[in-house]
Amino acid sequence: MSEQPNSRCGYCAIVGRPNVGKSTLLNRLIGQKLAITSHKPQTTRHSILGVKTTDEGQIIYVDTPGLHKRGDHAMNRYLNRTARSALADVDMILFVVEALRWTDEDQAVLETVSRLDIPILLLVNKIDTVKNKEELLPYLDTTSKRFEFSAVIPLSARKGDNIAPLEKQVLSGMPEGIAYFPEDQLTDRSERFFAAELIREQLTQRYAKEIPYALTVEIEKFEEEGNLYRIHGLIWVEREGQKNIIIGAKGEALKAVGTQARIEMEKFFDKKVFLQLWVKVKKSWSSDEGALSRLGYSD
Repeated sequence: MSEQPNSRCGYCAIVGRPNVGKSTLLNRLIGQKLAITSHKPQTTRHSILGVKTTDEGQIIYVDTPGLHKRGDHAMNRYLNRTARSALADVDMILFVVEALRWTDEDQAVLETVSRLDIPILLLVNKIDTVKNKEELLPYLDTTSKRFEFSAVIPLSARKGDNIAPLEKQVLSGMPEGIAYFPEDQLTDRSERFFAAELIREQLTQRYAKEIPYALTVEIEKFEEEGNLYRIHGLIWVEREGQKNIIIGAKGEALKAVGTQARIEMEKFFDKKVFLQLWVKVKKSWSSDEGALSRLGYSD
């Protein structure tokens, strides 16, 4: 991207409580799937940069784990630390809430971000789920008075409603400067990272509430052979019973996860993928700070 006298470049953090649609919003803004999504809270476990470059400038969006009040567990503490650390040195905050809802966790997020002396945009997401649109007006009026927001934008990250005005508002709030990243770069994360996330996405979407929080994925092997990626993934769980559920009768459940993850990888990497998966037990890994660090959950 050439240096333009009026070009803009800056960092914009996407924050909110769990399950308000932050990752869906990042994917919509970038125009490509970078962050895995599911209907389960705390699907996002890492901060991910999404780089959007246009003729007018470059916006580096920072997707964050949901800020929440459940801090009595090592994984929960890690998620909160990760989300808060992503707020350092950003130029703008997109505070995402869910239409017609305001919870104690939303209030806690607002209290966290309101301490920062930078513009904060309130994004009211999931307006497509509101059947009676007249209910939005009093909600928007009440919520907009909770803080002196730079703007209040109702939108649907899933459908793309009001995304263009949002992008225009964000770009206008970025400082003047040249691009930090090459114009063809979309993220700071490695292909190995995305391979693990795409496997975890399939597991999170397929299993009952408790299992996704007790598992993580480690990529043991990632090799490129021409137009083929050879990937070995290791799924860690906390109990033998969870391992049995994920493998399933005659290995059919694990095979189904591997097949769909491979399809998603081939779309994401634009390569053929040979994927093999194993499941192992590491007791209480998610409540052990040392185990978390060894499995890639480090600050």
